[in-house]
Amino acid sequence: MSAVSLIFFLVFLIPLTGLLIWVMRQDKRKGKIGLYVLAFIVIVGVWFMYFMTKGK
Repeated sequence: MSAVSLIFFLVFLIPLTGLLIWVMRQDKRKGKIGLYVLAFIVIVGVWFMYFMTKGK
């Protein structure tokens, strides 16, 4: 993983994911569905990044 990827994860992805989780937990009725959707989006995003860079 390059330095640019690490910067992206530390500066953008981790805080954004934390913010989304916090916002979704505030919604007591649909919080679990939102967490499942967030997990799916993160998994697909990581897979797509790996697929597009061919594992480099």
